[in-house]
Amino acid sequence: MIRLYLDIDGVLLTAKHTQAAPNVDEFVAFVTANFECYWLTTHCKSNSDSALNYLSHFLLPETLEKLRQSVQPTSWDTLKTEAINLNSDFYWLDDQPFQSEISYLQRNDVGNRLLIVNLNRPNELLTVQATLQQKLHVELQS
Repeated sequence: MIRLYLDIDGVLLTAKHTQAAPNVDEFVAFVTANFECYWLTTHCKSNSDSALNYLSHFLLPETLEKLRQSVQPTSWDTLKTEAINLNSDFYWLDDQPFQSEISYLQRNDVGNRLLIVNLNRPNELLTVQATLQQKLHVELQS
């Protein structure tokens, strides 16, 4: 199964005036059903409890439960890319990756696996979902 690394702020939640991102419930249902999901956020370093507690203030209980059951923690120190298994088939969703993280992915020929989320665009999570759906379809065809 394809791995999906998830940031929280700017992806599942808006970065300013924190609230659930538009269409987050549908998006979470889709990614948890179709990907092997991992947290890649400052809210979770080796333990999912802090991420889930943070999200509990903003998400519906059903959505939170899907995340609780499906998203695994990661461990990293300085750069989020430390937690990504480059030998796996993966995608990473983030709103503001560091240039050093982008460069690292590009040096390892997986720069196209980073999908930058911009919640200022209308229906962004639905657009990201459609992109991931298309990538899943292509992967299944090969």
